[in-house]
Amino acid sequence: MLTGKQKRHLRALAHHLKPIFQVGKGSTNDHLIRHIEEALEVRELIKVSVLNNCMDDPREIGAELAERSGAELAQVIGKTIVLYKESRDNKQIKLPR
Repeated sequence: MLTGKQKRHLRALAHHLKPIFQVGKGSTNDHLIRHIEEALEVRELIKVSVLNNCMDDPREIGAELAERSGAELAQVIGKTIVLYKESRDNKQIKLPR
């Protein structure tokens, strides 16, 4: 579980990132989850955008993506989701205490 200070730090780091995945009309699926897990292992911090044709709530999608991929939900703002998961091999981000 991330503290408020850690979430604030991750949001600052994610500000300049571009979304690398999009959730569309089909919502989430196992294929998307697998790709998110792989990307999190390499990058640790990613953005996911929810397209306008997706009828699900972005907060619900963010919670589902975080739960199914084993990541932490750092932020949902508008239709953009920020996910963080500490990498086993490529540790790059140092979180504040």
